[in-house]
Amino acid sequence: MARKNVRVPTEIVMNILETAYEDGEPRSNICLYTNCALVCKDWSVIAQKLLFRNVCLRCQTAYIAFQDAVDRSTPRGRMLGDAVQAMQVTLDHNQPYRLCHRSFARAVTLCPNLLQLSIALYGKPGPGEDLVGEPSVDRLKRSAPSFDDSTLAILRTGPSIRSLQFSNWSDNSSSLAQLLNIWPSLKSLVVSGTPPQLSSTSPAPFACALEELRMNFQRAPSVDFMKWLLHNSRESLRDLELERDPSPELLEHLLREHAPTLESLALPTCGGHEGVASILQCTALRELRVESGWTPQGLFSSLPEGVQHIAFGVDMDTSLQPVLRTIKKSDALRVVTAHMWHGGERHPHLNALKIACARQGVDLRFTQDVREFRAINRGVLDSCEREREYDS
Repeated sequence: MARKNVRVPTEIVMNILETAYEDGEPRSNICLYTNCALVCKDWSVIAQKLLFRNVCLRCQTAYIAFQDAVDRSTPRGRMLGDAVQAMQVTLDHNQPYRLCHRSFARAVTLCPNLLQLSIALYGKPGPGEDLVGEPSVDRLKRSAPSFDDSTLAILRTGPSIRSLQFSNWSDNSSSLAQLLNIWPSLKSLVVSGTPPQLSSTSPAPFACALEELRMNFQRAPSVDFMKWLLHNSRESLRDLELERDPSPELLEHLLREHAPTLESLALPTCGGHEGVASILQCTALRELRVESGWTPQGLFSSLPEGVQHIAFGVDMDTSLQPVLRTIKKSDALRVVTAHMWHGGERHPHLNALKIACARQGVDLRFTQDVREFRAINRGVLDSCEREREYDS
């Protein structure tokens, strides 16, 4: 008796392929879903939509191919354009066939459901200045033009972006402010590279109420810029991450203005006893991450009772006794993350840390890479919240 071909329901195929999607592994997704699209027609549509969920445009050639694929005059083009949720764009003025500003803006408008936009801006060096192995600080001296009025007008007709990541490797300090004025819908902002500056015309404060802000500038931005940026975020800012040490004045300002709402705070160091005093103003804090292997002893033992995640550096001189006391007395703590600095893996109290976490049912994680330390800690609060809802 001949076997009949069994058709797997589309809903099951969709769930399987969705489960395999990795937000942080775009290259892996491309390989997986390109192969899945070749299996059969039923799989092809689902796989293509997942392929287009996160797109990357690095040159004009990539833009032309993308524009053809999402042609909104065709059903397939509309389907693929509607599937785009995240876009990564490189504007490199040192490349001969670089993605131009207007093409970038048009690409954004072709994706009505776009939520996350990542932009990397690179300037063009002068003659004889493009050296192999050039330090990153020198790349910040390269010139790059601001966005013209036509590009900004096109962007204003596009979707309401909720998350913007802007890495500025040029001497242009005004492009960020130009982009921010396009999207008052922003909830998350990640910025790095050249510190932004306000124009001499003193524009009105940024209209957006941010919930998340992550900064990694080569030099700390001015307090005046931060006042402009976060003027309307006093009641909304929940997550603040600074990957480089701010000036004492800037840290004091940020925590004085936003301590009541902050739930997650990440710093390279805690800034001494003055920094501890500022951090302890954050009475709603549920997560604290400090990369340094040294923190004043009063910090961890004085944290709010609702803290669910603490992350810190460990070297041979780190005092772990305050951390151990915090773990033993806390009913809310769910996750502890330790970054092993030089010799930290040989710390004499490391076994005591493991035992304390095991007894309290706290998830203890270790890493020896500071970039991994930052990456694995993002989203821990969301995981804790999902776990709490599941338990209840």
